[in-house]
Amino acid sequence: LSLFRFTVKRPFSTSHSSVDSKEMKKFQLLAHKWWDEEGEYAALHSMNDIRVPFIRDTLLSMSSNYHLGNPLSGIKILDVGCGGGLLSEPLARLGASVTGIDPVEDNIRTADRHKSFDPVLAKRIQYKSSSLEEIVEESMETFDVIVASEVVEHVADLEMFIKCCSQVLKPDGSLFITTINKTQLSYVLGIVVAEKIMGIVPEGTHEWEKFVPPEELEHLLESSGFSVKTVTGMLYNPFWGSWSWTGSTSLNYAVHAVKAGAQGHATDTPPETDIQQHSATAGTA
Repeated sequence: LSLFRFTVKRPFSTSHSSVDSKEMKKFQLLAHKWWDEEGEYAALHSMNDIRVPFIRDTLLSMSSNYHLGNPLSGIKILDVGCGGGLLSEPLARLGASVTGIDPVEDNIRTADRHKSFDPVLAKRIQYKSSSLEEIVEESMETFDVIVASEVVEHVADLEMFIKCCSQVLKPDGSLFITTINKTQLSYVLGIVVAEKIMGIVPEGTHEWEKFVPPEELEHLLESSGFSVKTVTGMLYNPFWGSWSWTGSTSLNYAVHAVKAGAQGHATDTPPETDIQQHSATAGTA
């Protein structure tokens, strides 16, 4: 649910920007609603219950030293398409230094205002009204982690977006993505039911043609120098308003990929914890 959209003919795109102006207008209208936990972004609020532990636990499984209470201390995270800061804030509370970017200025104003209520967050988070490619030159190999949650199904040029992620990540850095598969089931549940019938998200938020199959995303990642470590399904229960991990990627799914190291290949990492089992007990950040 951010401000990027990719074209149907992605491999042949001549776009020079990952930002789509139509998407910007769509999300501009909702910029003041980000922190209404019962409103249009309720599903994103509850997604934190699984996506925050997923990011945290994956990073901890790759590191031997961390601080109790601030397990992500010392880690620089870029939250691309940060919206109102729904994911930036809990990551900062875990000790990370977070930069959140979003091309819609009203989203950044909302995010800045909300973080200002907490002096700790105000110090740990920096927000910027910007597209990803606009910060590449000043941020080459700057970040340990990039998070693009509910973003890639909105970008104008997915291949360029992934390449930009690689450019601003340090060698051996981690990229976390959550998005929606392109299946008949995702059309029925993600568009017809979620938007038109139940109103879980505002009508017109998504275009099914722009959804990304995991195989395509994996191919783009690997051709841009990433090693895909994890692909796992996510399921939203609209009656309970809660998310859970699932073996099926036919609807929503999460990806963790690692950028190749200095020698040109991704460093071997310890086996990741069983996400479904671990996150069931991990709780929220």
